[in-house]
Amino acid sequence: MASAVLEATDAKAAAQAFIDSAPGLWIGGQDVPAIAGARRDVIEPATGKVVCMVAEGTAHDVDRAVSAARAAFESPEWRRMKPLARERLLHRLADLIERDADILARIEATDTGKILPAARHGDVVIALDSLRYTAGWTTKIEGTTINPSFSYIPDVTFSSRTVREPVGVVGQIIPWNFPLVMAIWKIAPAMAAGCTVVLKPAEDTPLSALYLARLAAEAGIPAGVLNIVTGGREVGVALVEHADVDKIAFTGSTAAGQDIQRRAAGTMKRLSLELGGKSPVVVLPDCPVPMAVEGAAGAIFFNHGQVCTAGSRLLIHRSLYAQVVEGLAAAANGMTLGAPADAQAQMGPLISARQRDRVNGYVEGALAQGARLAAGGFAPEGDGFFYRPTVIADATPEMTIFREEVFGPVVIALPFDTEEEALRLANDTCFGLGASVWTGDLHAANRFAAGLKAGNVWINAHNILDPAVPFGGWKMSGYGHELGHSAIDLYTEVKSVTMPVL
Repeated sequence: MASAVLEATDAKAAAQAFIDSAPGLWIGGQDVPAIAGARRDVIEPATGKVVCMVAEGTAHDVDRAVSAARAAFESPEWRRMKPLARERLLHRLADLIERDADILARIEATDTGKILPAARHGDVVIALDSLRYTAGWTTKIEGTTINPSFSYIPDVTFSSRTVREPVGVVGQIIPWNFPLVMAIWKIAPAMAAGCTVVLKPAEDTPLSALYLARLAAEAGIPAGVLNIVTGGREVGVALVEHADVDKIAFTGSTAAGQDIQRRAAGTMKRLSLELGGKSPVVVLPDCPVPMAVEGAAGAIFFNHGQVCTAGSRLLIHRSLYAQVVEGLAAAANGMTLGAPADAQAQMGPLISARQRDRVNGYVEGALAQGARLAAGGFAPEGDGFFYRPTVIADATPEMTIFREEVFGPVVIALPFDTEEEALRLANDTCFGLGASVWTGDLHAANRFAAGLKAGNVWINAHNILDPAVPFGGWKMSGYGHELGHSAIDLYTEVKSVTMPVL
């Protein structure tokens, strides 16, 4: 026990020392200040107080980072590195993440407001597992051989083959809800494919990416392969529009994704966009009420509802509607909010005052449009950006809250009478990222799995992700699947080579 306490104390001190170091940009394997010398406050969501300052990059810093990434991509050290050597580097990075797991968890908890167990046993573990899985793909990037039939060239036989080559310099922009996980989901497959990276973390949560860069250097990843430019909108725009960036990978809002798509058109750079969602949770009449309540609570309250696949539209068969809403309201009212280190806390704060006010605006709008508040619906007094888990009943498809992504711990409940009506309501959205159906009927489960228009469908579960299972959206939720084999495809180009057979 004394050893565990000592380790926890050491991790806390190490995390605080890194935060206090006021890290700069990470370009070409070095911690450097922004060219303009500007810095940005990092605010702890649990207290609302500034914990440190980081460099505020500009377009000029993006130029520096892209130049470093291009030089690394073209260098013999990286360009000619054997796939197995790249795999070993990624596993070495994973070893260092595992070594510093408690430090990273505390940095992530400070930056995002997550409760410490969620950061340590959720985010860090997911990032680590994803990195180790992806490392194995470096040696499994394959092409094909083809026997073409060029009938218009008589008496000559040709052979064709395809090869997959790294797309080049990749600009990556990640959100604030899972900073470490999103960084690994982007960085790992890009490096496995042989690309180099310029990563822009979210303005609110830059710290874990900057710590990760230092671990990458310690792992022996060559300078310039990974570059981190912190800052605001100017950095993102410069990265998207930069002529020497070959691909942009973005996770964030649909509106931002649309802007990226327009800006990237000028250079025709490759894009993968994982955007917003408004995921339905469908409870069929044979589902036990306790199972429905527990499933719905997990679907919406996980990570404070700040999840792109959050189950924010709860569609319940009318025979169970009152019981499930009552049970979910009781679960919401019973949840304890607290700071990351609070051992009793089940949920932390939202990321910022801006996001808390945005969430509250959606709740007030729904009530003004005639919905009923069953639980929550307010920000408790005190420090930090906390918001009570909220259940809104008797919503209708015409309400704004049914249509738009809230990105907070707010669920709206609607009853339905038939499977056909449930499927119509579930698909009545411009988004198509996630969906779940809760039932003991295998045939009904398969019918919904076939009929739901979403990239990720869960049966009697929600938000279940695995490094081997592709993850991505349909419709306004974007395109390009991360994780699994699909992630490697995002960072490679196909080249066909044809030659006569002698």
